Amino acid sequence: MKPGDLDLICIGRASVDLYGQQVGGRLEDMGSFAKYVGGSPANTAIGTARLGLKSAMLTRVGDEHMGRFIRETLCAEGVDTQQVITDPGRLTALVILGIQDEERFPLIFYRENCADMALCEDDVKPDFIARARAVLVSGTHLSTPGVAAASHKAMKLARSQDARVVLDIDYRPNLWNLAGHGHGESRFIADRDVSQHLQNYLGDCDLIVGTEEEFHIAGGSTDNLAALKNVRTQSLALLVLKRGSHGCVLFANDIPNIKPSS
Repeated sequence: MKPGDLDLICIGRASVDLYGQQVGGRLEDMGSFAKYVGGSPANTAIGTARLGLKSAMLTRVGDEHMGRFIRETLCAEGVDTQQVITDPGRLTALVILGIQDEERFPLIFYRENCADMALCEDDVKPDFIARARAVLVSGTHLSTPGVAAASHKAMKLARSQDARVVLDIDYRPNLWNLAGHGHGESRFIADRDVSQHLQNYLGDCDLIVGTEEEFHIAGGSTDNLAALKNVRTQSLALLVLKRGSHGCVLFANDIPNIKPSS
């Protein structure tokens, strides 16, 4: 393949999501589950492929049934899977989740020593990154040294080849060891060390995407404007603030002193 034949390479989480089918109940009461590909980077790869982009995935999956399910589903959706690496020593990540009501979405991550968190620098091939117009990395893959080094290598390679770098903040306190196994649905826990760690990577990004809570952790403040301004001091990237049912707000330049309307 020639350089530039891919629109986007997504790097990071690829899991199997098992959704409880009894909407409105607790996970304890679930009697059946439906299986989907999960993980924000994998979802982005599939979503962009459905929109007509040429997307690819760089991750690891286990050498078992769930790993094959992820690979086969990505292929069926039109995602390039040449760099979906089969890891013979680790299991594919699993997530069990449900919809209890409008506010509660119980969730359990099964990701300890999982395949996608074993991604390493040697997995990031310069000739593969050279094929992309943009590379997307996940904040979750900045949480431990090995996957952080792999993500940073991909970011540096992309920038050296004038490709765009996208950061999906993708903050899950549970995956930074800030919440217990029973609190997988937690979306925000303030932590100065995590904020400072994330800020080390913001300057290499051309696009940063996150929810309000995710910008809170990246910016080190629970005030939306203060968080955005703190991120802006670290990066000139286009900032996309996701606001759920209110849509999203884009910040291309300086952050104004007016709060986004609700």
